[in-house]
Amino acid sequence: QVQVVESGGGLVQTGGSLRLSCTASGLTFDNYAMGWFRQAPGKEREGVSCINWSGSDIYYADSVKGRFTISRDNAKNTLYLQMNSLKSEDTAMYYCAAGGRAGPVLYCSGSYDMPYWGEGTLVTVSS
Repeated sequence: QVQVVESGGGLVQTGGSLRLSCTASGLTFDNYAMGWFRQAPGKEREGVSCINWSGSDIYYADSVKGRFTISRDNAKNTLYLQMNSLKSEDTAMYYCAAGGRAGPVLYCSGSYDMPYWGEGTLVTVSS
């Protein structure tokens, strides 16, 4: 049984930082592209950042480029999202998902489905 679990969300002031983590079990982690998605109230889900199985190919949404960094540790079955210079518009539920062997842009754009999802961790940025 595949389990994807996010952690690290919380309340932070504008300009602050948070680091999200995601652990995945029940799958061969380094066979899967991974991604971070977010959904704010009243808005559609957005692909924030996705990374291929080896970490050599990374996609970022324009809204987070230069502020967020995705990384993975295949030995620990863990995905990370370092979020710096946070803005109020970053407030959302953040979800981690596991895809397959396709390129990260295909997953983050929604062209390809991610079959495994976590339940999310809430990030709230206050001014």
